[in-house]
Amino acid sequence: MPRRLIVRPLAEVDLADAARWYDDEQAGLGAKFLSEVSRTLARIRERPLQFPIVWRGVRRALLHTFPYAVYFRASDDVIVILAVLHQRRNPKVWQRRAR
Repeated sequence: MPRRLIVRPLAEVDLADAARWYDDEQAGLGAKFLSEVSRTLARIRERPLQFPIVWRGVRRALLHTFPYAVYFRASDDVIVILAVLHQRRNPKVWQRRAR
């Protein structure tokens, strides 16, 4: 059974900001970004342990088309999405959220 998925408020802000930025670059690109994030979240829910631990129990799933990563923690029954950030962002941004 898939685990319950909780998206932290700051991760929701990450998603909205990135989608808005992509839409400003090209109409419809924000929707494509969000669609790819949805597919990545589905992969995380199905098999969270396939993604590597990158810091103190935090795992990272990379998007295929966009240079973004989803940072999350997984337990037996729940997955908590901490951040969805561009891969060039300073790691301290998501590490602060993981504390």
